[in-house]
Order: sequence, then C-alpha cells, then structure tokens
Amino acid sequence: MFLTLIRKEMMHHILSVRFVALLVMCLLLVPLTLHINYRNYRQNLVDYQEAVKQANIEETTINVKMPPKPEVEVSKLFLKPTPLSVFAKGLGDALPSYLGMTRNGITQGPQSTFSAPLSQLFGHLDFLFVVGTVFSLLALLFTFDVVAGEREAGTLRITLSNPIPRDLFLWSKLIGGYVVFIVAFLVSLLFGLLILVWQGFPLGEPGIFPRVFSITLASLLYIGVFFAMGTVISTYLDSPKTALIFAFTVWVFAVLIIPRLGFLTAKIIVPARTSQSVYMEKTAIRDSFDVELKEQKTKFYMEVPPDEQGVRRISDEISKKVEERMTPLEEEYRSKFQNFVNKLDRDYKREIERQEHVGEMFSRITPTSSLIYLTTNLTQTGKLERSNYFQTGDRYYEMLRTDFFSKILDHTSYRVRHPRDNVIITQPPPLVTTTLGEIFRQSAVDVLLLCFFAVALTTVAFLKFFRSDI
Repeated sequence: MFLTLIRKEMMHHILSVRFVALLVMCLLLVPLTLHINYRNYRQNLVDYQEAVKQANIEETTINVKMPPKPEVEVSKLFLKPTPLSVFAKGLGDALPSYLGMTRNGITQGPQSTFSAPLSQLFGHLDFLFVVGTVFSLLALLFTFDVVAGEREAGTLRITLSNPIPRDLFLWSKLIGGYVVFIVAFLVSLLFGLLILVWQGFPLGEPGIFPRVFSITLASLLYIGVFFAMGTVISTYLDSPKTALIFAFTVWVFAVLIIPRLGFLTAKIIVPARTSQSVYMEKTAIRDSFDVELKEQKTKFYMEVPPDEQGVRRISDEISKKVEERMTPLEEEYRSKFQNFVNKLDRDYKREIERQEHVGEMFSRITPTSSLIYLTTNLTQTGKLERSNYFQTGDRYYEMLRTDFFSKILDHTSYRVRHPRDNVIITQPPPLVTTTLGEIFRQSAVDVLLLCFFAVALTTVAFLKFFRSDI
C-alpha cells in the first residue's frame, strides 16, 4: 500500500506542468552554468600564470643600501584560481588577485573583477545559485498543495476514510515528490559533469571527486529542507492559493532577504575599519618616524663645529660617527613601528572577526546561508580559503621582514652598491589546501543546521497533520 501511494504521487508530479518546468530548468541551467564557469576558470588560470610570469619574483635581487620606497611592493603573493569554482564562485572574484609586500605592510591588489564588467550588476550564475535560489523555489512549488490541494478538492477526506495511516499518507507525499525532483536534478548534474570531463575538468583527482560528491549531498539535503518547508505550509493552510502566496513570501525572506540582512545588521551593531584605512595609518606612522629620524640626523650634523670660515665640513670620519649614533635610533624606531603595526593588525582583525561572527549568526536563521557557507568551503572559494590566503600572506611578510626588511638602512650616508648587500627576495610559499575532514569540522554547524531544519520542519508537518480535523 505504501509503495502504491508513492507511485501514485510520482505519477501525479510527472504528469504535471511543474515537472516539465523542473526538467527544463535542470537540463538547461545546470549543464550550461557548469560549462560557462569552467571556461571562465580556464581564462582566469591563464591570467594567473601570466601575472606570475610577469612578476618574475624568483629572480628579484635588491640591495639593502639602495632600498625601494616604503610603499613600493617588493614581492607579490598571487591567488591561484581553483577548478571547483565552476560550482560556486563564492569569494573568488571578491578577493584581491595578489597580496603585495611593502615595508609599510601588506597591500591588496585589484580584485579579479577589477575591470567591473556590467554583468557583475546581476551577480553570479553558478551551480550554487541554481540550487540555492531556483531549486528551492521549485521545491516549494512541488509541495505547497500536497495537503491543501487535496483538502480543497475533497479527495483528502475520501482517501483517509480508507484504512490508510496518516503518517504513511504524508510520507508518500514527501517521498514521491522528492524522488521525482532529485531524479531530474541528478540526471542534469550527471550530464553537466560529463560535459566538464569532456572539456578537461579533473573530476577523477582525489581532491576533486570527494568534494563534488559532498556538494551533491549538501544540495540534496537542502532541497529536502524546502520540501519539508512546503509541506508545513500546506498542512497549516486550507487554500492552495493562500499556500502559494505564503510559500513565495517565505522563500523571498529565507533566500533573498535574511542572509543579506544579517550582515547589514552586523555592520550597524559592530562597525569595523577598512583595510585601506589601516594601511594608511601604517604609512602615516612610518612617515612620522622617518621625519623624526631625519631631524635627529640633522641635529647630529649641526653639532659639528664650523671651521674658521663658519662652514661645517663633513668628513668621512664625521659621517661614520653620525652613522654609528643613528644605528641604535633606527633600531628603536623600527621596533616602535613594528609594535604599532602588530597592534593595529590585531585590532583590525579582531574588529573584522567580530563583525563577521555577528553577521554569520544572524544569517544562519535560514538554511540558504548554511548551504552557501558549506558549499563555498567545499569549493575552496569561501571563508576557509580566504583565511588561508591572508594567513599565508602574513607568513610570507614575516619571512621578508626577517630576510630583507630588517636589514634595510634608510638613513645611511653610504649608498655604494656592494655584492654582499644584495638580498634575493624569498619566493612566496604555496597556499595550503584545506582537507575535506577539516572542512567538515569547520562547517559542522552548517551541516547540523541543515539536518535540524529538515528534521524539525518534517516533524512540525506531521504533528500538524495528525491533529488536523479532516
């Protein structure tokens, strides 16, 4: 009997206009977005390789007695695009294309979308958008009338007048519609993956296939959440028209408004400075220290007694003595500058982390945010990848500070190049890829929230249906 009810529900959906719309959406959107985004990835990879080649970091040699200006970038750490960005671009286009290493600190290069094409006004069209936005709406359209429609038509009373348990009836509604939905979804995804493999996408690599499989599971769970949500709406409302309007309203708030509203609220509650303002503060304090050092050096030279004609003659011996007196002052000011920079960086990171934590907390009210956080971490375009990128930049800067910046003599009187003063700029370290286990450990909250939404909404639907007066 249970299988008969499921087959009946499946045939009801297959013969409906909604199934035709679902099939067209799946076969059109999923393969097309994967195909287009893979072509964009290949172009981004070519641009990355050209940028690294032009930077020519491994052959850069600088003389510590002829140093560049404090704001000049002596090296760059480039962000390599990931092939998994074909599923979710995430923060990939928003992150700086490189981190520039200067004596004043780390600068950020232009974003990948620095040219600002007009298409950026409409956001990204990728697999994550299709699942999170389009399929969530289709899932609600599949379920908004599973109970309300039969109640209005009068078939619900007739069906339950037979010896059919209410739980089996509702389970058949959920399972039948869900099976039809995910079959169409999986077929289109398989077709899209075949196109990607044909284009050269490395699906079979150990670091790629498990992530794609995990993305698929997360998508199926997310779709299940909206199936349960639509069922809850259908059990609480008697009219299918009212249920449709309410389902669309819930979708607008859950998918479009609340995830964005959470971060807007966080900016008001916990304001933070921008990275550019922090860099300007570093530049200002270094310029201030340089002025003080130059004034001190001038003061030392003014202490030299003038000759009989009233002219202060600066000999090599006097310059050497002044240089000896300037050395401890330079060390002192360099130490002060580094302490100031470290404190400024710590305060800035604390402000940003606090603001993002509040924004994440508010946005996770809806399952859409959990799907976005989990999927972008799996595709290496989310928060974890951004953290790895900037942490690698910090480590690289510390390496350069030890090997090069700490050896620079700004106020020396001797500017003669000597081979022993040449320093080869250290090559940037590779970006560390977060393991799949670490991703699930960091994203455990999002996985648990998706499971919680699915279980909680399903439970509410069943409890309401059991208590309904049919």
